[in-house]
Amino acid sequence: MNPFSQLGIRHDIVNAITELGFEKPTPIQEQAIPALLTGSSDFVGLAQTGTGKTAAFGLPLLELLDFSQNTPQALVLCPTRELCLQIANDIKKFSKNTPNVHVVAVYGGANISDQLRQIRRGVQLVVATPGRMLDIIGRKAIDFSGVRYVVLDEADEMLNMGFQEDINDILSTTPEEKKTWLFSATMPTEVRRIAKNYMTDPFELTVGTKNTGNANIDHEYYIVRPRDKYAAFKRIVDFNPEIFGIVFCRTKIETQEIAEALIKDGYNADSLHGDLSQQQRDKVMKRYRERNLQLLIATDVAARGIDVNDVTHVINFSLPDEIENYTHRSGRTARAGKTGVSIALITSKELGKIRQIERVIGKQFVKAEIPNGFDVCEKQLFALVHKVKSVEVNDDQIGQYLPRIMDEFADFSKEDVIKHFASLEFNRFLDYYENAPDLNVAANETRGDRGGRNDRFGRDGYKSDYTRLFINLGSVDDFTRGDMLGFICNHTQINGKSIGKIDLKGVYTFFEVENGVVDKIMHGFDHVDFNGRSVRVEMAGDRDGGGGRSGGRSRSSSRGGSSSRSRDRGRTEGGNGSGFRDFSGKRRERKSEKKRW
Repeated sequence: MNPFSQLGIRHDIVNAITELGFEKPTPIQEQAIPALLTGSSDFVGLAQTGTGKTAAFGLPLLELLDFSQNTPQALVLCPTRELCLQIANDIKKFSKNTPNVHVVAVYGGANISDQLRQIRRGVQLVVATPGRMLDIIGRKAIDFSGVRYVVLDEADEMLNMGFQEDINDILSTTPEEKKTWLFSATMPTEVRRIAKNYMTDPFELTVGTKNTGNANIDHEYYIVRPRDKYAAFKRIVDFNPEIFGIVFCRTKIETQEIAEALIKDGYNADSLHGDLSQQQRDKVMKRYRERNLQLLIATDVAARGIDVNDVTHVINFSLPDEIENYTHRSGRTARAGKTGVSIALITSKELGKIRQIERVIGKQFVKAEIPNGFDVCEKQLFALVHKVKSVEVNDDQIGQYLPRIMDEFADFSKEDVIKHFASLEFNRFLDYYENAPDLNVAANETRGDRGGRNDRFGRDGYKSDYTRLFINLGSVDDFTRGDMLGFICNHTQINGKSIGKIDLKGVYTFFEVENGVVDKIMHGFDHVDFNGRSVRVEMAGDRDGGGGRSGGRSRSSSRGGSSSRSRDRGRTEGGNGSGFRDFSGKRRERKSEKKRW
C-alpha cells in the first residue's frame, strides 16, 4: 500500500501520484498533510525548497474542496510566474483521476483575456501571483466570498519582492473565517508578522532547523581575484563535464553579460531575468527542462519557482545581497532527496559573508581549489572515455559502415586505436591549457584588484576597438540576445568573440563588433530576408542620420539562424578557424588566444 493512503489521501489521488513516482512522503508531507486534512486551523510550515511543499498543501486541498461547486474555494499566492505555473500543473496532475476539478493559473506576462475566460467557466482553485490577481480583482471578475483556504507559498520571497501591500489587498476580499496556510523556507520578522496579522493560533511545523539549508547539499567556495572570476568559473565548469547547473548573479545586466560571454565561448547557456517577455522566459525554461541547455544564468527573482530535476550544481557567481537568499539559491539542487553542490565564487574580502551564511544554514563551507589545466584535461578525457564506453551502439545503422572503418584501421593495433583516439582530444586540451595560470588566491590576500567588466570577460580596449551597428530585428521577432548572436554569426560566418554588447530592443537591435569585421558583417547581410522582409544592417551613426545598407542575394533565413543548432554551426563551420570543440562540445580558443586566461 502506498504510504500516502495512510496519511488520509483517497485512492484516486494516491493512484495519480503513484504514477508520478511518489513512493513515500517527504518529511514536510508526512507531518503537514494529516494536520491540514483536519481543515480546522491556520498553519505555518517551514521547510526548504525542493522538499515537496506543493504536495504538502496541494493534496489536502484536493481532499477538502467541494468539486461539485464551480466557485472559488481556495487561493494559492506565490511570488513568480514560473512557480505559479508549476503549482497549478502539479495540482492538475495530482487530480487527473478526480472529476470536475478546475484549476486556473493567474499570472502576469500572459493574456489576461484567456485567464478571465477560464475563471468565467468555473474554478475551485486559483493559483496566482499577487500583481495579476489584484488586476483581476480590480475588474470585479472574480468572487472570493466563498474562499475557505488561502495558501501563501514562498511567503518570505513574496515579501522580499515587495508584495506586502498586494497581499493585504487580496486577503481583504476573502472571508475572515477562512483558514490560512503559510509555507516558507525562512522565517524573517516580516513573515512572522504576517502569521500574527492573518492567523489565529496557527499550527506550526518546522522540518529541520529554521532557515537551515538542505542536508544533501555540499557547500564550497573558491577565492579568486575579481579579474579572474569569469576564467575561474569556466574552469570549474570544464572540470565538471556532466554539469547541469544554475548560475546566480546579482543583477540583470550581469546575468545577460555572463550568458552572452558563455555563448560566445561555445558553452550551451542562456539567461533568465525580469527583462525577458513571458514568451522568451518560457522558451528558455523549455530548453533548460529538456536539458538542451547546460547552464542557466539567472537572477534571484527570475529563478524562483524553477523546479527542474537533477540540477547538479548551483554556482553563485555573485553572493546575494540578502543572506537568506542563499538558502533559496542552493535549494535549486538536491531536490527530492538527491544530492547536489552549491559553489560560491568570492574575493578574499567576502570571507566574512561566507561565515555569516554558514551560521544561517547550519553547515560549513569547504574551501576548494580551482583546478589547474592538467586536472581539467584529465577529467575531460576520462569523461569522454566513459561516454564512449557507455554509448548505445545501433548495430543496424552502423553495420553498413563497419567494413570501411575496419579497412581504415587495418594497420592499427587495439592500443594504437585507443592512443590515437585519446590523443585526438587530449592534445587539444593540453594545447589550450598549456601554461594556464594558477587562479587561486590565498584567503589573506588583500592587495587591490577591482577588476572591471572588460577584465572579467577579457575584452581590453572594448570601447575603442568596437563599432556599434544597427539591425532591424528585435524582441518582437522572438529573438533573445543569444538568438541574435547566433543569427549574426550564422549569416556572416564570423567568430562570436568578435561581437560585443547586444542591446535588444522591440523592433530593432544595436550590437557592437570588432572594427576589423565591420565590412564582413555588412556584406554578410546583403540580400538576407527574415520572414519575408529584408534584413537591414547599418552603422549606428548612419542610422541616426538616415543612412543604410541592404540588398543582395535573396535567401530566406526563416528563423533557422536563431536555433541553437545554427548557433553551433555558425561558430564551428565559419569564422576564422581559431577554435575547436572540447569533449563536451564546447568551443575552445587555440594557444594564440590564451591571453584570455
